[in-house]
Amino acid sequence: MLSLHRSFSYNLYVSVINIQAVCMQQEKPRRSNRERSDTTRAAILDAARELFVAKGYADTATPDIVAAAGLTRGALYHHFEDKKALFRAVIEGESREVAAAIERSAPDALPPREALLAGAAAYFDAMAVPGRVRLLLLDGPAVLGVTTMAVIDAAHGGRTLEEGLGTAMAPHRLEEKTVKAMAFLLSAAFDRAALEIDAGAARADYAYAIGRLIDRLIDP
Repeated sequence: MLSLHRSFSYNLYVSVINIQAVCMQQEKPRRSNRERSDTTRAAILDAARELFVAKGYADTATPDIVAAAGLTRGALYHHFEDKKALFRAVIEGESREVAAAIERSAPDALPPREALLAGAAAYFDAMAVPGRVRLLLLDGPAVLGVTTMAVIDAAHGGRTLEEGLGTAMAPHRLEEKTVKAMAFLLSAAFDRAALEIDAGAARADYAYAIGRLIDRLIDP
């Protein structure tokens, strides 16, 4: 009888544990299809970015990407039409992050000149993220073309520079197309400086030069 009692107690204990486990699983919220889809997309983008930076666009194959992400080719092509579309998504993500960093650096309370200088410093900080210069300034234009890169830049940050420069130069009453052209050229100067800094040049030298260029533009 004692052995039977112990067996019954043990079985009862196991049953209680199993019921608790089931209850915990039921209480744990299930991820929605959207959440699972977003997680999969993020995994693909993260793996693709790492490989595009390490190997370059041409030498990165889609099987390499899905293997690094731990997914299937079907999952990749469910989210992206092809490797080029995936590359563009990576580029757009990088552009958004750079634009967000610049936006955070220049609150509305800053005077126009200080806002431009703060934005320039934030740009150099953002472009110091490993691999970003290669993606945005080298492989991006080579793979997508300068026109597409200009569209991406305008969508995520180009307007910020143009608006800031326009505000700073408002006393000169320049035409909008003139301000737009100046912003385009100033942006090119930022990119050239970022390339040189990435290659080993002293950031302080280029930050100083950009500052003087901004001063000459807004107060000729």
